[in-house]
Amino acid sequence: MEPFDFVSPTTIEEAVKTLASAGDQARILAGGTDLLVQMRAGRRTAPLVVDIKGIPELNVLSYDASKGLTLGAAVPCYKIYEDETVAKVYPGLIDAAFLIGGIQIQGRASIGGNICNAAPSGDAIPAVIALRGVCNVAGPNGTREILCEDFCTAPGQNALKNGEILVSISIPAPQANSGANYLRFIPRNEMDIAVVGVGTSVQLDASGQNFVSARIALASVAPTPVFATEAGDSLAGKAVSEEAIQQASELAMAAAKPISDMRGTIRQRIHLIGVFTRRTLNIAIERARGG
Repeated sequence: MEPFDFVSPTTIEEAVKTLASAGDQARILAGGTDLLVQMRAGRRTAPLVVDIKGIPELNVLSYDASKGLTLGAAVPCYKIYEDETVAKVYPGLIDAAFLIGGIQIQGRASIGGNICNAAPSGDAIPAVIALRGVCNVAGPNGTREILCEDFCTAPGQNALKNGEILVSISIPAPQANSGANYLRFIPRNEMDIAVVGVGTSVQLDASGQNFVSARIALASVAPTPVFATEAGDSLAGKAVSEEAIQQASELAMAAAKPISDMRGTIRQRIHLIGVFTRRTLNIAIERARGG
């Protein structure tokens, strides 16, 4: 690993100023589970590492029944799934938090870091998209909001501009009769990269027999995570049925644009998207019905 300078700002303003002055020479460290690996492998240089873990706003984990969840960009995964309220209200988010590396990684890795790393296979990203997550960004020109589905722009690249920092992710409070789920396919049980991943959320009517709305997002099947809008929209207003779920899965398969690599083929990935879309929808429906 090449030598680098290291700073630990304690305020957003200090971090923004440091990043803006350093330009493309700076890299942000939230947990370091991606950055340090990339630096050791020579895949990424970082003349200046800016450690943002000491900034209070980036460590907020707060839920309000009317406003929803505020998840600081540096909050490690284990704090999310160990929070009983968050775990109960957002099981779809917990599905993803449990899958980011092993237990040691989860002690440092954050949902915010997973999103900023912008890997097509990032487990947190489809889950947050399905939950209507919004990324709250601060920079030299003030603050702005970016929908999670718009945050990743290319493999390993995101929508942050020079000097900007992801402060937190906002996730709305769940609607009545709603549920969500995230699943992935991997060759082994843990600490592996998804061959495919699917995050879904559904809202049912009061009877639990009809879809009000749905959102479906995919991982590892395109240069960036995919928000399969047509697949989710196809369910709105329909009765909950195998036929409706099958149609949504076929539209999700059509939205996938995978490649063949050492982890899987195009044909396998497209097939798995159909399988996991159906599985996650059925689990989300069960959760929406109180299961």
